Amino acid sequence: MFALAVAILAILLVSRNVEGWRPHMVIATGLGVFLTVMLAGSLMLLIFFSSSTGYDDEVAHFQPENDDS
Repeated sequence: MFALAVAILAILLVSRNVEGWRPHMVIATGLGVFLTVMLAGSLMLLIFFSSSTGYDDEVAHFQPENDDS
């Protein structure tokens, strides 16, 4: 219910067609983009790190007859 109220509020605010960027909007957008890109880069780094250190070898060579479940 709260998410629906926030979505409606956001739609109303955007539909008002406020001109210009306010400083808090610029900061929030910049931080949001920066943190999203940093998170994506960090996750990609973890994928490459895991692959190069051999942590994935056991999973890559899975054989059904060795499965305990």
